[in-house]
Amino acid sequence: QVRLVESGGGLVQAGGSLRLSCAASGIIFSINAMAWHRQAPGKQRELVASITSGGSTNYADSVKGRFTISRDNAKNTVYLQMNAVKPDDTAVYYCNIYPSPYWGQGTQVTVST
Repeated sequence: QVRLVESGGGLVQAGGSLRLSCAASGIIFSINAMAWHRQAPGKQRELVASITSGGSTNYADSVKGRFTISRDNAKNTVYLQMNAVKPDDTAVYYCNIYPSPYWGQGTQVTVST
């Protein structure tokens, strides 16, 4: 059974930092590409960042230079380091085996001014 569990969300001030984690189970983690997506109220879910099994990364233009996706295959975990956050980063953040129908439950990130 595939399971993805996100953690690390919360309330942060604009300009601050936050690190999200996503622990995966039920898959051979090391061979799968992974991604973080987000969905703000009233908006469609959007791809934030992805990382291949080999460690190549890709980012949405809105987060380039501020967010970093990484993975630890020994821990079956993918991370999203969020720096210099902005109020527009407020959303529920979801982990995903990319691409696939498997999603985590999401973790709320709220950036205050």
